[in-house]
Amino acid sequence: MYIKEIHPTDGWQVKANERDRVLFDQHRSLEDRVAVGQACMLAMALEMPAVVDEMDDAVAKAYGAMPERLYLIGRDGAVVYKSGIGPMFFRPVEWEESIAAYLSGQG
Repeated sequence: MYIKEIHPTDGWQVKANERDRVLFDQHRSLEDRVAVGQACMLAMALEMPAVVDEMDDAVAKAYGAMPERLYLIGRDGAVVYKSGIGPMFFRPVEWEESIAAYLSGQG
């Protein structure tokens, strides 16, 4: 899920974003948020489906997603895996292992 831009160019920008050319203004509309989300998906060559949080940030607030967090939500809607807050405290490999275990029926 793409959520509110944590380091917008018109807010608190960080050197890493400048270096990596991750330069986006804070979203002013849902259309802005969708466009930036699509740009991120393309830039990272992600092939999985993605969704965008509404402008009220309801999902980000409910899941404590700021600034980054990895979740796996099961088919029944229950949280199967929840990472620590990123980027320092999540482990993408652990997340991938949880996905594989869930899909194989072991998670």
